[in-house]
Amino acid sequence: MKRITTSLEEFREELLRTGGYQTQASHRAHERAKAGALTTLKFSLGMSGVFPKCAIYEPLGKLSIDRWAHFCFSTVTCAESLGMNVMVEGFKQREAYDGPVMFLCNHMSTVETLLLPPILLTYGPLSYVAKASLSKLPFLADAAAHTGMIPVGRKSPKEDLMTMLTRGVERISSGESFLIFPQGTRQQVFSHKVYSSIGAKLAEKAGCPIVPIVVDTRCQPTRERGLLRKVFKDFGPVDTSKDIRCACGPVIPHGKSKVMHEAAFDWMASKLESWGLPTEH
Repeated sequence: MKRITTSLEEFREELLRTGGYQTQASHRAHERAKAGALTTLKFSLGMSGVFPKCAIYEPLGKLSIDRWAHFCFSTVTCAESLGMNVMVEGFKQREAYDGPVMFLCNHMSTVETLLLPPILLTYGPLSYVAKASLSKLPFLADAAAHTGMIPVGRKSPKEDLMTMLTRGVERISSGESFLIFPQGTRQQVFSHKVYSSIGAKLAEKAGCPIVPIVVDTRCQPTRERGLLRKVFKDFGPVDTSKDIRCACGPVIPHGKSKVMHEAAFDWMASKLESWGLPTEH
């Protein structure tokens, strides 16, 4: 049977109808691709293609938010083409709240940075925090700004905090939701030790609730060693035996940052543990 390619429109239709998404057997390869350099190359090129596409479309004035979401959706189609399942759940909770929210998500790999925009943009405008080096890639500075990115340098935590608080409040006040990875950098263990309270502080200041999200993107971990690490650190060896998961938690009402911060962590840790992933309280 010929494989059917999932479209972003179909994906969003199911997301709005059920609050989730589950790869259908007819939409993925019959067998999972074998681990190896070719599989890693296929998946990495499929995902990273979003960057040159944005760089081409932006100066032409053709990079819309919807087009960017379609580019990012290649994460789903590439995973399914290699036989992996993509599973999303719990987003009826987000849909039930009418207004901008602060999204907090664990950070495991590059995969979620491209997986989340097509999902979250389904529920309204979105801004997000990412490392400043991404916006300095050739031709990408304008594209990054156009898609709602707020760059942080990671060299001055105090400066980063002020940037996020100032610009974050502006974005949320204008009706945009905001996405932050409170771990800062990619971590395989979700630990309270590196779980920043910046997102909760911003939510308190902006007067919006928090919506926690968790992902399981172990299918492509960060490359930790080897000759390719310096150049291809973001695109480690792909393991197609591991599916991609994303779950949305409950809307945590606006309140004191410490209360929201802890409530979000507790839900995120509990959900990750239910998936068999390691956490540290």
